[in-house]
Parts: sequence; structure tokens; C-alpha cells
Amino acid sequence: MQNQEIKLEVAAADAGQRLDVYLTRKLPWLSRNRIQSLIEEGAVKTSLSLSPRAKDKVEKGLMVIVAIPPPKPATPVPQQIPLEILYEDEDLLVINKPAGLPVHPGAGNPDGTLVNALLALLGGLSTVGGVERPGILHRLDKDTTGVMIVAKNDVVHNRLSEALMRREIHRRYWAIVLREPRDNLGVINAPIARHPANRTKMAVVRQGGRHAVTHYRVLERFHGFTLVECELETGRTHQIRVHMASMGHPVLGDPCYGGELTKALRLVPPRNRPLIDALSQVTRQMLHAREISFVHPRSHVEMRFEAPLPADFTTILDALRSYGRLV
Repeated sequence: MQNQEIKLEVAAADAGQRLDVYLTRKLPWLSRNRIQSLIEEGAVKTSLSLSPRAKDKVEKGLMVIVAIPPPKPATPVPQQIPLEILYEDEDLLVINKPAGLPVHPGAGNPDGTLVNALLALLGGLSTVGGVERPGILHRLDKDTTGVMIVAKNDVVHNRLSEALMRREIHRRYWAIVLREPRDNLGVINAPIARHPANRTKMAVVRQGGRHAVTHYRVLERFHGFTLVECELETGRTHQIRVHMASMGHPVLGDPCYGGELTKALRLVPPRNRPLIDALSQVTRQMLHAREISFVHPRSHVEMRFEAPLPADFTTILDALRSYGRLV
């Protein structure tokens, strides 16, 4: 099913209203929360902006276009999708998530997600996350790979959630970023909120953002690129991608935050064809959840799991080491 597109022209009598209020009155079958979600998801555009905000005021003659996605099933359906399992017991599962797999159903991804795969594999999962996110304790972006914990029951889910809030679950990521950070170690302490001009993105903000802290360490330096390890102290949406970009070092292959291929290729001398050819194969952000460690909520045993690097990440890393490594 395709999106239902609704076009509205603001009348003089409606001028001055907030965009979300205006749409709620014009589309009474949608709640204001639903309208706000559609705006944040980028499903609402106007003749003045492709990324309007809910609080923006509408003026006479403004064209507003709303793309309403088709209704989703009440609960995700089981689907046979291969998963790489690193560990499993009666309480939890640790997986190595591949690139291109969304964690749970959402706008643009009604199925074909990790949740659909887990339901086919396990049947029952914890219900703490609701019907759309059973078993999901924490997320990885669709094109970010690596290690994740999945809770099988509510008791373990709640205990792991509490441990996550107490910062007792440690997560380390590897990323290939553009250019070379000045320092080998650093801490990025900068609040994150929705981007003021593009509601589908996040950004470092001076006021009103959520507390966000990322620790980073340089692992290897190359000509124009760096392999860094990042440890999350908090877990905000797109945190590593936003924080590294805010330093001028976006993640390779991340066009959303400045790591697009065209910029990356400018950092490579034209004569270095092997590295140019390797980089030209990048189709996603080079960000990998490398390691997770925690205390098992039932057995109280300290556990640590490491997800092997995916093939595309290894290919780029090998090319950088062969043609651009700094001694």
C-alpha cells in the first residue's frame, strides 16, 4: 500500500496557528501526538520548508502536504530472517546485527526488522518495550552493525534497563572517521536534540538538548582518515555520528552528518587508485558496535561479547592500512 497524500492550503482564518494544531484541526481522525510524529518523521512538508517544525506558524496561502503511511499491523509478524547469535540462555540473547536490518518496525520499515526475525526464532520475548519492540533493550541504527542484547522475559528486561540507566552496561564502538583528531583521547560532552531545520536529523545544541557524553580513543591513524573507538556514557539517537561530526570528523559513509563519499574521496590523492576504488564501494556509515559487557541479571556473572567486523568494514580498513597508514 502507498502513502495517502493530503494537500492543504491555509486559509486566512487559520493563519497564525502552530503547524501541529492546524493539522490536528484539519485532520481530526489523527491525534495531535500522531501529527507531531509525522512531522518529526519528515512526512509533512510545506511550500516554505521540506522539514517544518511542529511549532512553526502557518500563514495564508501556505501549501501543506502530509504523507500518511498505510496502517501497520497491530503486532509485528514473525519472519524468517537469518541472525548471527553470539550467545543465548533462557533469559537473554546476544546477536551481531548486520547492516541494513532495522531493529523494530517504524515509518518506512513496517516489517523485515530484527523484531520480526526474533519472533520467528524465539516466539516469546519480553513485553516491556511494547508490542512493536518486544525484547528490545537498546537500539542500533539500521546501517550500524554489531553486538546487541535482547531480553527474553520482563524480569531480565527490567533489570538490564536499570543497569543501562546506572551506566553498568558498557558499549564500545569502532568507527572510521574523516580526517585526523588532534588528540588520541577525548571526551565529547555536548547535549543533543532534534536538528532545528531538519527534524529527521539530530544535532548538538546549546540549549534544550539531552545530556550526551561520548569517550573516544584513536586506534589507528591514516592519511585523511582515522579508526577510533567510542564508548557511550549515554545513549542518545545517532550519538556517535552527531558527536564525531561536531568535531569535524564525521563517520565515513554517513551523508546525514557530513561523511558522504564525495567528501571522503577529496582526502585521497588522485594517484592512489586502489584506495579510491575501495572507498567507492562504501554504501553505509562505517560504524560497528564492537563490544558490550555487563553483569548477567540473574546469574550475576560478568559477561563480555565482541562482534567481529563485517566484511565491508574490514575491506576499507585493509585498504587504508595498505595505502594510507601513518607510522
